[in-house]
Amino acid sequence: MPLYEHVFISRQDLSNAQAEGLIEHFGTILSDNGGKLVDQEYWGVKTMAFKINKNRKGHYAYLRTDAPAAAVQEMERLMRLHDDVMRILTIKVDVHEDGPSVQMQKKDDRGDRRERRN
Repeated sequence: MPLYEHVFISRQDLSNAQAEGLIEHFGTILSDNGGKLVDQEYWGVKTMAFKINKNRKGHYAYLRTDAPAAAVQEMERLMRLHDDVMRILTIKVDVHEDGPSVQMQKKDDRGDRRERRN
């Protein structure tokens, strides 16, 4: 089955438990349609670059899935209809990276992306 990575932003006025509940809800939708939730990460509340639906901040969540295209389409359709979800992004990948995502790694673990000038 194809591998996908999903990031979605939910409303800032949700509690942490409600935001993490959305991850479980969409994972259940995938499994009901023949897919599998490989990994999930809750990134927390982050400030956005611009307002979306009058919100400055949002709960960010990251999912790694192994699912057929029909299951992903159904999950995306239900995400778009859900009142608490503001934005979604789905990317098809060849292979899932091991370990935590870049967002969850410490700054020291990321390595130098560019040389700092003194």
